[in-house]
Amino acid sequence: MNKTAQIELIVNGEKYFENVPVRMNLADFLRNKLGLTGTHVGCEHGVCGACTIFLDGVTARSCLTLAVQADETEITTIEGYETDKNASDLIKNFHKRNALQCGYCTPGMLASSIEYIEQGNPPDRKKVKEHISGNYCRCTGYQAIVDAICTTIQERQSR
Repeated sequence: MNKTAQIELIVNGEKYFENVPVRMNLADFLRNKLGLTGTHVGCEHGVCGACTIFLDGVTARSCLTLAVQADETEITTIEGYETDKNASDLIKNFHKRNALQCGYCTPGMLASSIEYIEQGNPPDRKKVKEHISGNYCRCTGYQAIVDAICTTIQERQSR
C-alpha cells in the first residue's frame, strides 16, 4: 500500500500544494514532481553534497530528507539563485574562475558556498576548504571553486 500525504511548501518563491508518497525523498520530489532538475542526486547517502539545497535558510541534503518533512517550509534550489542578489556575484565568479566544469556538483557547491559567505566568514582558503569539504567535485580540484568564493568575499568587503 502506497501511503500519501498532502504537503504545502514554498519552493523558489512559489507556493505548492502537493500529494506525495510518504517515502519519497525531497530530491525526487523536486526533480520529478516539480521539474526542478538542477538538484542533482549523486550518492543518495548524503555524502557527496550534489543534492544540497536551502531548507528554511539552512543547507540540507535533499536525498536524506523526505518530502513530507519539508511540509510548511521554504526551499531554495539552484533554479532560485538567479533571482537572488546575494548569489549572483558568486555565480559570476564561478563562471569567471571556471569553477563549474561538468556542473554536476555545482548546485550543491553553490549552496554550501552561499552559506559560507552569508555567515560572514572570511576569505580564508583553509576555512573555505573545510566548509565545502562535504561537496565532492571530480573535475576542478577545488582550487577554482575556492578562488571564486574568496574573490566574492573580497569584492563584497571592498564595497
